[in-house]
Amino acid sequence: MSIKLGVPSKGRLMEKTFQWFGERGITLARTGSDREYSGAVEGIDGVELVLLSAGEIPRDLAAGRIHLGVTGTDLIREKLGGWEHQVEELCPLGFGQADLVIAVPQFWVDVDTLDDLDAAAAAFRGAHGFRLRIATKYHRLVREFLREHGVADYQLVDSQGATEGTVKNETAEAIADITSTGDTLRANHLKILADGLVLKSQATLFRSRTAELSGDNRANLAALLAQLGLG
Repeated sequence: MSIKLGVPSKGRLMEKTFQWFGERGITLARTGSDREYSGAVEGIDGVELVLLSAGEIPRDLAAGRIHLGVTGTDLIREKLGGWEHQVEELCPLGFGQADLVIAVPQFWVDVDTLDDLDAAAAAFRGAHGFRLRIATKYHRLVREFLREHGVADYQLVDSQGATEGTVKNETAEAIADITSTGDTLRANHLKILADGLVLKSQATLFRSRTAELSGDNRANLAALLAQLGLG
């Protein structure tokens, strides 16, 4: 048995994760073609690389199918209810930073805060007969955030594509989405509410609290964490 390490299977997250481990003496590499999801590990024994989509890693950690995984804090907290009981946050990796924010049209000149949004939502329902729509793929995080801040009279609509375009396409009145620079929001004539930061996210190494550990795997995990400077 080996310690299974789940890493994003493509793109910048995979490359930066490989670099982060490489700087600590552990070489991770994809084997085969870009369509294959197998990998190799050099520099330490007893560790198996598993390439997954970043969105799969939270559930595989929670199910105990992998022992360690690299994914965004936003995905862990969105996909896992009571995430602290299922995974342990070991180390932020210093890349993949992005903010989950609430944004509204720039021409809403009287809406700059969550209190303003709450008032606008009540007025919108009175005027249109249905609730103000907020497009997002982060339903759990956004619903909890808005409840904590007393915003009502809204509905969340699912958006798995270009969320910023939903306002222009008139399928939503506001959005909640991840942004790193804000450029895409500005290009779509959207502004972030002054107190509309839901979560600051970055790529992070997590440990499963449910994955089984044999005696050998306990030793392998301890050796890996020690080499990463986390022991």
